[in-house]
Amino acid sequence: MLPEVEEWLRTRTTASADWPLDALLAAKGGTTISVVLPARNEQETVGEIAAAVRRDLMEAAPLVDELVVVDSRSTDDTAERAVRAGAKVFGQDEILPSLPAMDGKGDVLWKSLAVTTGDLLVFVDADLREFRTSFVTGLLGPLLADPSVVLVKGCYDRPLREAGEGGGRVTELVARPLLNLHWPMLAGFVQPLAGEYAARRAVLERVPFATGYGVEIGLLIDLLDQAGLGALAQVDLGRRVHSHQSTEALGVMAGQIMHTAWSRLERQCKLISLHTPAAGLTQFRRGPAGHVPMTRDVLPGERPPMLDIPEYAAARTPEPRTASS
Repeated sequence: MLPEVEEWLRTRTTASADWPLDALLAAKGGTTISVVLPARNEQETVGEIAAAVRRDLMEAAPLVDELVVVDSRSTDDTAERAVRAGAKVFGQDEILPSLPAMDGKGDVLWKSLAVTTGDLLVFVDADLREFRTSFVTGLLGPLLADPSVVLVKGCYDRPLREAGEGGGRVTELVARPLLNLHWPMLAGFVQPLAGEYAARRAVLERVPFATGYGVEIGLLIDLLDQAGLGALAQVDLGRRVHSHQSTEALGVMAGQIMHTAWSRLERQCKLISLHTPAAGLTQFRRGPAGHVPMTRDVLPGERPPMLDIPEYAAARTPEPRTASS
């Protein structure tokens, strides 16, 4: 590990317990804060998370100003349960509808900029179990305490089903090797793909968003390039429990992450590309006659910096969903 990364680990890594709510309220001042939950078919967990944020951080203490769920074409009761829990709910395709539709988590996060107003945005995945509002307060701490910090990533232990550890397979097998190879200044991030992170709107508006699962690694690389390592921080949130995807699904995720990293390598002139990476990922399932190949497109789309979108200034006009809509 580079010496400057070792120094960063000592000075820019804290724990959620280091940021008590009273201290955050004192530091908040006129800063406005939005919590965003990207959600797709998360009816079992989204309501509990939203209700906890509203109860603890909006009603009991005025830390969070806005709670938004962006529903990514759910086919279950995700939107209804989020509304009942007190969140503002927007459908992914209802935001900036004049733009071509795109798929993926990154598109949901990008579009959330257009329906939130906070100076600081906190992203929390909607599939978390055993959620604690210290996830939100911990991520906000470094941003409220130090104006030079622009992005705070969560880190945590990730149990895999009944095992004590082992979650984060794509992180360990794909993302961490990529970062250590090409962006060693980011080697100190424990969970570079964490879905729990917070950032200043002013920087999120100025960077592109990969629309798929490459969004987290793309933002990390781009903000390192724009702001430097000293503007980034991480907070230990303890233990994160969530649903786990199949190995097949993780392969698609890994493919999107590799494509996102490749695009950053090209833009930053870290490689001379002599070919265009193939968009397809072929995987196999066993059928009655043996292994059957399936090829999927894993080339992620990309949204431009939000400030480049003329409609952005007027984008906050959509009305959130109600319990009857």
